[in-house]
Amino acid sequence: MTSFDTAVQALLDIDPIFARCLEAGGPLPAPVPREPSGFPGLLRIILEQQVSTLAAEAMWRKLCEAAGAVTPERVLSLDDDTLKACGFSRQKTVYARGLAADAAEGRLDMAAIDRMPDEEAIETLVRFKGIGRWSAEIYLLLVLGRPDLWPVDDLAVAVGLQWLLDRDQRPPRDELLAMGEPWRPHRGTAARLIWHYYMAVAPARRRAKRAVAAPALPLAESVATPK
Repeated sequence: MTSFDTAVQALLDIDPIFARCLEAGGPLPAPVPREPSGFPGLLRIILEQQVSTLAAEAMWRKLCEAAGAVTPERVLSLDDDTLKACGFSRQKTVYARGLAADAAEGRLDMAAIDRMPDEEAIETLVRFKGIGRWSAEIYLLLVLGRPDLWPVDDLAVAVGLQWLLDRDQRPPRDELLAMGEPWRPHRGTAARLIWHYYMAVAPARRRAKRAVAAPALPLAESVATPK
């Protein structure tokens, strides 16, 4: 049994909500750390802020094509028009240039951050413009594969737990923190299971929500007209 399998089984033994995650989404594949790591991995997470997955992937692909290798120096060499053509907003352009300058000039030491404990790494990363706590948490969990990283600021985690608990509102942040305590030292796997559930049930929930919100047809239009 792998360490991931052990973590999943431990969570199944602790809390019944995780069995529901697997019932909804099927078996959860073992995670593979996302590449690249370091500066390009962190920049990619900035591109994912407040946009769809497809939009972020398109920006990343175009950036790789424009830069060749996504290094701080290559990013700094791209002009505003090129970054705009890659899909960067004005704000993302500012963040990308700032992060690239910090990395190129040695203020951002990704190798040192990779060796830090979770909370120290998060506190260090959020000092840089464009990196909030969510971005730091996602970097540690998805890129570095930290096993006990609990991304309490992730919207899908909060919404997934709202649905699993059958609540009208998302649990507040302090409650999410408390909920994660019994799941130590496997909170990273707990987050992956909740994401797995969210991805499985979200499409049907969105369709149901649209159906409820749609205006009812007039009676004459909602039934077949007799001939």
